[in-house]
Amino acid sequence: MTDTTASEALPEREGMDYDVVVVGGGPAGLSVAIRLKQLDPELSVVLLEKGSEVGAHILSGAVIDPIGLDALLPDWRADESAFARTEVTDDHFLYLTESRGFTLPAFGMPKILSNHGNFIASLGDVARWMGAQAEALGVEIYPGFAANEILYDENGAVTGVATGDMGVGKDGEPGPNYTRGMELRGKYVIFAEGARGQLSKELIQRFNLSEGRDPQKFGIGLKELWQVAPEKHRPGLVQHSFGWPLDDKTGGGSFLYHFGDNLVAVGFVVHLNYQNPWLSPFDEFQRFKTHAAIRDAFAGGKRLSYGARAITEGGWQSAPKLAFPGGALVGCAAGFVNVPRIKGSHNAVLSGKLCAEHVVEALKAGRAQDELTAYENAWRDSAIGRDLKPVRNVKPLWSKFGTRIGVMLGGLAMWAEQFGISLFGTLSHGKPDYAATKPGKDFEKIAYPKPDGVLTFDKLSSVFLSNTNHEEDQPPHLKVKDMGLQKTSEHDVYAGLSQRYCPAGVYEWVEDGASGPRYQINAQNCVHCKTCDIKDPNQNITWVAPEGGGGPNYSGM
Repeated sequence: MTDTTASEALPEREGMDYDVVVVGGGPAGLSVAIRLKQLDPELSVVLLEKGSEVGAHILSGAVIDPIGLDALLPDWRADESAFARTEVTDDHFLYLTESRGFTLPAFGMPKILSNHGNFIASLGDVARWMGAQAEALGVEIYPGFAANEILYDENGAVTGVATGDMGVGKDGEPGPNYTRGMELRGKYVIFAEGARGQLSKELIQRFNLSEGRDPQKFGIGLKELWQVAPEKHRPGLVQHSFGWPLDDKTGGGSFLYHFGDNLVAVGFVVHLNYQNPWLSPFDEFQRFKTHAAIRDAFAGGKRLSYGARAITEGGWQSAPKLAFPGGALVGCAAGFVNVPRIKGSHNAVLSGKLCAEHVVEALKAGRAQDELTAYENAWRDSAIGRDLKPVRNVKPLWSKFGTRIGVMLGGLAMWAEQFGISLFGTLSHGKPDYAATKPGKDFEKIAYPKPDGVLTFDKLSSVFLSNTNHEEDQPPHLKVKDMGLQKTSEHDVYAGLSQRYCPAGVYEWVEDGASGPRYQINAQNCVHCKTCDIKDPNQNITWVAPEGGGGPNYSGM
């Protein structure tokens, strides 16, 4: 008797053919779609977005360098329907000790760090507005559909993607509301999934796109949106800081952006190459808000929203090869964040525009499913490369010498680059972030203060403000390859660090009587930050897309 597998019993997927398929509805993916239709209105272009709507999963500071939008949509400033924004009027840099904050002189900052001419806005709102521009040009946008499978032809070239099946139960079997996913096929498929995207990760491995490059580096960014008392609001103020509460060996920084209707975006970034497994980025963020130089801004205010997201930080020397047979990477999937500037949306837009121009050139030449070599060859000499190259040594210097000395050396390197002088060549980032973690026995446990519910909060009340939701009866999207290894290594050696690196309370080690600790995964809480996929010391956890429409639904973030 021959067994019939579940996949063989499933109905065939329906398919649709397009000239170009775009995966991801952030600024990079939308820029690809918009530029394609600008250059050739007859092209058929489809864009998939796993969030419930365009912008639902977008999380960023955000101070926006308008260079990208100016190039893509030159008339955007005159559009009355465009996203609300506040022009930067004041730019502060602080170094924090435990009890004091020292303002660094603006004249001592490299010009590349200046925010003059930039805008404070919600990047989610920017994406929503860009989505409307794309639809007006004829782009088909399908929110709520997660692309979770790449389609290849017999030669191994990418030919499309398939959306996930809907209505599959926890047991992996089709339920009463089961719907088969769709195949979306294109002459080229562009991946704009953001940091550590599931399909981008597969492509980088399959096509060896990181060969000859440094390991990609990451940070975790946590953000809250507050409405503050009117007398505390300083519209247009951009304040960046570093130092306390992180120690000198742990990289990271923080920001406060004043904009809109008495709104303040406050955020905290921890570089994921930190060593101490007892460290909790979420709790460090809460501690940061209690600093004497910070807390007054929130007196009498109200927290409106919360979210967290991984950030690509490798930059110039870690960007993978962008092109492969049948498609390309753009935006944060390619690693185009400028870490010292704490900005990436401008490069996301520029990379989407640049990629689209090379796609149109290829299509006009009658090509399909081949490698967009010209796109790969072009980016380092473009505005993206000119933005990333001068700051390429800041992160390696910070990691090697610690915050105080590393930041000073990084600043010196950026100053010299302004005059075409390279003091350090191009330094290596070294090992991947997960390999930086050291055993729990090498450190003292950190006793974080209890939240007061006014200025500082716990994870679960924070996740509530992210409007995160998942269909409960679905297969787990957080996959642990070897549960035994999780106990003997992640728990026993690394002190169960997943309980702390996760900013949403997804992972717990629960004491279960005589049987010992039990690993509990609260997947319903997941805000899709991807930190577990990056930081797990054994690379034993894999994040995959859940049903489309699941996850956070950020508002104003």
